[in-house]
Amino acid sequence: MTVSSFTACDSSADRSNTGTKDIKTLVVRNSGGVSGEAKRKAVYDPFTRETGIRVEVVHHQYARLLTQIKEGRAHFDVMDIGMADLARLRQEGACEELDYDRLKNARNAGIADSLLTSHGVGTNYWANVMAYRTDAFGGKKPESWADFWDTGAFPGERALQGSIDWPELEFALLADGVPMDRLYPLDVDRAFKSLDEIKDSVRTLWEDGDEPGVLLARKEVVASSVWSGRLHDLIQRGRPLAHQWNGARRQSNGYGIPKGAANVDGAYRLIDFALRPEVQADFAEMYPLAPVVPGAYQYLSRTAVADLASSPGHLASGFDLDIEWWISNQDTVTERWQKWTRP
Repeated sequence: MTVSSFTACDSSADRSNTGTKDIKTLVVRNSGGVSGEAKRKAVYDPFTRETGIRVEVVHHQYARLLTQIKEGRAHFDVMDIGMADLARLRQEGACEELDYDRLKNARNAGIADSLLTSHGVGTNYWANVMAYRTDAFGGKKPESWADFWDTGAFPGERALQGSIDWPELEFALLADGVPMDRLYPLDVDRAFKSLDEIKDSVRTLWEDGDEPGVLLARKEVVASSVWSGRLHDLIQRGRPLAHQWNGARRQSNGYGIPKGAANVDGAYRLIDFALRPEVQADFAEMYPLAPVVPGAYQYLSRTAVADLASSPGHLASGFDLDIEWWISNQDTVTERWQKWTRP
């Protein structure tokens, strides 16, 4: 399901005065889909009811988004996008520097320091985790990435993430015995040596968030990395699938304000609204992206907590991807990854 999308025009009567408080339309860029629909119900519509500011949505991909900003014609006021993309946009000079005095719900809220950046504030965690078929290993359960790599004890074909996001080098290192708190800076040579050990059992490198669930459900693989939450519906329908959260690699979506935004005041109001604990909880109940505000957990059901990357137990068993390391090393790693993926 895709949330309704509207095209906002800078010539619109209610968007003609940049940054003024009387603008009654706010345009948000998000990725759409089921998560976008949940954002509409949990965040945008309640925000409109409280403030009278109507929220319209566009789904521009990164390249188009950056082009519009660079050309001085950004048709959106808020960017709901990955923190890694916000870091890239900062490097391009495409983001407003955030004024945290205007984000009272970010103050002393327990949000991780890494998510309170100059160019963006984190809003929802997600993670790459291990998934497996519960009927594949004679009652045994893989409990670590070392088990995922152990095709003797846990036989069958695997799937790993392809080029849709950062290669999962961290999992290769964890499988090879690197402690979780000593992953960065990544030992790239060691990671690819570890990947070589499992390459013959990797049936596919998935390039779409729903693909691991399809592969597992069809028994084409017995284990795969997967974005947390993507198996929720399959598991609810009784498929013999499960997650393993040990060694989960966390990332966060965040909010940023593009250079040239027409409604800066409204942007700050929406971002601050989205950081309220109860709003964070409402969204997490509808879609399994985890709150960055710890106080949200007092409003969440036990059922919802089980699938969330920032629950107390999952925080302890996983780690945060180092965005700055990846951005600094992406060209070198990408070139090597492309060579590794060739037949």
